Amino acid sequence: MNTQLVGLGDTQFSVAVYITKAPPMPFFETLKCLEPVQNEQIDTINQHCGNGWRKVFNVYAKVLFALPSEHYSFAKQASTWQQYRDEYLLQKNSKTALLFSAPDISKASNKNQLHIIAGRTHAKNLLQQGKLHAHFDWLDDEFAIDTSNNIIVCPYFDYRQLSNIKIARLSELVAQLKMTK
Repeated sequence: MNTQLVGLGDTQFSVAVYITKAPPMPFFETLKCLEPVQNEQIDTINQHCGNGWRKVFNVYAKVLFALPSEHYSFAKQASTWQQYRDEYLLQKNSKTALLFSAPDISKASNKNQLHIIAGRTHAKNLLQQGKLHAHFDWLDDEFAIDTSNNIIVCPYFDYRQLSNIKIARLSELVAQLKMTK
């Protein structure tokens, strides 16, 4: 299955996060490809779309900063996750993507990519709709892993759902994935 990737970020991503829908702004709702964030786009989304989107970007940056440093260099690029969010997240050459489409796990070159699906409901919908062919090992009600496709399902990117403790757990799961390769 070859899926057209739609979202924000770097086409050469090493980490992609998948969420249900684009920001409710005409430009993003009609997006048909993967495009890097430009200038102050994250700030513009935050201003027009509210606190929920601010949380998505903040949690994404915090997750990147928590990933095992022996496998990922995001935390080495900036002194804080806030600086990383403002200066690198989802930009060209950032190796990050926020996708509103289903994961494309068909390409052999994707074996080094980490796919994080934000939200159990989103993951189950992708499976039910036939947009994702994965075999998840559900670890509990919130986390699942498909080691052969480098996919992890975690709570939605919101402080209440993906707390710092759960971000640490996500990082541990990523480390486990990397050890199986």
